[in-house]
Amino acid sequence: MNAVDLRSVLADPEQSGAYFIDEHDTQAMVDAGNALDYAVLRVDLSGCADKTELMRRFANAGEFPGWFGGNWDALSDVLGDFSWRRADGYVLLVEHASGWRAAHPDDFDTLLEILNETAFRWAEQGTAFWALLTFPADELGHSAD
Repeated sequence: MNAVDLRSVLADPEQSGAYFIDEHDTQAMVDAGNALDYAVLRVDLSGCADKTELMRRFANAGEFPGWFGGNWDALSDVLGDFSWRRADGYVLLVEHASGWRAAHPDDFDTLLEILNETAFRWAEQGTAFWALLTFPADELGHSAD
């Protein structure tokens, strides 16, 4: 898919959601998000030890406000708000998701559910929200299970 096609896909809020992507496509996603004037947030999960650390990394990447409570409900609330970071759309890159998924499968499923629900809520408002979780190419066939 070329850059123009990628931008047209990302521009459609109805297609938003949480998706697994090849980690080699990260820069193309960043470039397309930037070209659309979206807020592009990158959360690196490499070496992330636990849920507390996950929340801290999300908070740092998103420059979350002080009211962020550092739990699943608070993450859902803050991702659905972004009043402090208004943009035409959002691309949230969750990098190195493979290790987190392997070490914390239940928390990974909860995170994925929150990201999808957030994308659907934003789409209802006509705003694109893409949560793109990067995986090595050889794991993508297994990640969709």
